Amino acid sequence: MSAAVSTAVPGGDADLPIGIFDSGVGGLTVARAVLDQLPHESVHYVGDTAHAPYGPKPIAEVRRLALDVLDRLVDSGVKMLVIACNSASAAMLRDARERYDVPVVEVIQPAVRRAVRATRNGRVGVIGTRATISSRAYEDAFAAAPHLALTTAACPAFVEFVERGVTSGPELLSAARQYLAPAIAADVDTLVLGCTHYPLLMAVLRSVVGDDVTLVSSAEETAFDVYRELAARELLRPDGLPQPRHRFTSTGDARAFRLLAQRFLGPQLGPRLVDVDETGPLHLGAL
Repeated sequence: MSAAVSTAVPGGDADLPIGIFDSGVGGLTVARAVLDQLPHESVHYVGDTAHAPYGPKPIAEVRRLALDVLDRLVDSGVKMLVIACNSASAAMLRDARERYDVPVVEVIQPAVRRAVRATRNGRVGVIGTRATISSRAYEDAFAAAPHLALTTAACPAFVEFVERGVTSGPELLSAARQYLAPAIAADVDTLVLGCTHYPLLMAVLRSVVGDDVTLVSSAEETAFDVYRELAARELLRPDGLPQPRHRFTSTGDARAFRLLAQRFLGPQLGPRLVDVDETGPLHLGAL
């Protein structure tokens, strides 16, 4: 595919799905929030599990991998892109907004807005992958709130735990204590989960930082941005259409992805995953 991609929404087709992209299963937290808040919308989710995790990779490689998947997702026919991956957002958000003729929503700014509103003592922590933290994307995003003191920490093993389906246990708890020590020492009262995998570790994170620290996930705020952007462009799916259909696709092992999707999407959506084979897409039945 050429470097310049022009895939406009034909006639502003509001019946096309919302495209959601992540490096793996973490973006399912964003997909879940979008489905909860916009139940009439269809979703096409792609997890690049064949190349996950993105966090340890150089920014240039993350950019290349992400744009390759997004090219194919846009070509499949979507009315919006949601980059539900902090590492990818940090690496190629500007490229995506210049490259595609559909609106692009990301996850960093929504989390920052929520953290600015939530903090009481002006001390905010951010945890993320190595790629996200080294990009300084959050420092740039928080620049509009210079009165806040920011403490950042990379948590490279967290994504690997989630991608293996491990969300508890002594090994994870030990890693969490190590990673969160700088934020605790800085007396943060708000902690931004700067990776969409991390809300799936909410219980262990809460046990380490305590109940007085507000944990900020970008999923709900991102879903608000999706609604606002669709409404502003008159792309909300009209009432009276058939039930929406949702498609969840993995670039890697489809069966492993299905098991995690069933678990992380929750009991209401997970069991509806059907028509799965090792190489093809996963389809979620109409709700």
